[in-house]
Parts: sequence; C-alpha cells; structure tokens
Amino acid sequence: MPLTTTNRLIISKVTLKDAPFFIELMNTPSWLKYIGDRNIKSVEDAKNHLKNGILKAYKECGYGFYKVTQKSEPEKAIGIVGLVKRKELEHTDIGFGFLPNYEGKGYGYESSVAIMNMAKNKFKLNKVLAITNPDNKSSIHLLEKLGLSFQKRIKPFADNEELLLFAKDLL
Repeated sequence: MPLTTTNRLIISKVTLKDAPFFIELMNTPSWLKYIGDRNIKSVEDAKNHLKNGILKAYKECGYGFYKVTQKSEPEKAIGIVGLVKRKELEHTDIGFGFLPNYEGKGYGYESSVAIMNMAKNKFKLNKVLAITNPDNKSSIHLLEKLGLSFQKRIKPFADNEELLLFAKDLL
C-alpha cells in the first residue's frame, strides 16, 4: 500500500520482505563511504536491522524510512527516503539512499520533496534537519536544492566523525 506517490515514484512502508534489498543497498560503495558499514551481510542481519530500526521507528514515531520504487517497476526497490528522530539531534532529520544505477536521475529530489511535504502536512513537523559527510557533494547539493541550509559542523555520534548539519523550517 503506497504511502504517497510522485510523477514517477511510489513511496511505501518497508517490510521484512525488503531485507534482500537492504543487503544490496547498505553494501553499495557510496553507502559504505558516506554512511558506513552497518555489517548487514545476510538476510537475517537485514531483518534484525529493520526490526530494531525502521519498523521500530514506525511504531514509536509514526514515521521512518520508506522504500522507493518506480511506477514502471513497482516490485523493484531502488532506494529509501524518510524521516528519523535521532536522540543525538533536537529535531527529526531527513535521509535518503539509492542504488548506484538510480543515482543522479532526480529520484532523490522527487522522493524527498514528497517526504518534506508529509513532514509538514501529515506529521506536523515544524523543522527538519539533515546530517551528511562533508565529502558527500551529491548529498549536500540535494539538501540545498530541497531548501535546507547549512547550520554548523557537529560530532553527534560516538565515532566522533564530523558531519555537516543542515536545517529547514517548515512553518
């Protein structure tokens, strides 16, 4: 059941059946470089990750990350987009990730615009943040295109890695 659709995309909730897709996505070169190795190597690893992350967020927050598919191939996931409330950040942040063959085709922007609209209108969020690796030029460009502006450099996690913090008021 779609959560929302765009001109080309279907955005829907993730299920445990999506575990094989998450193995593929979370082991792509750009995921490993910019987000990090989450050690998702088997279907069981992926299912545990989904249960303790995305599926848990749906219950606790009412939102989370969502699967992105093309209307032309609705059974094949091409990426994720969504909202996550991290204890390390004051407000909810937006995130996205796509398989290599689907990067640079506007899917990140198209799906993120839909999620930003839902953040404001459905989830009643008044502000959205984003964090990204300073070397991730594609992510920075997309965040700026979405209207988020750079705030400051932060080290929110235990690994002490410096990230860029972006924000946008949704009022």
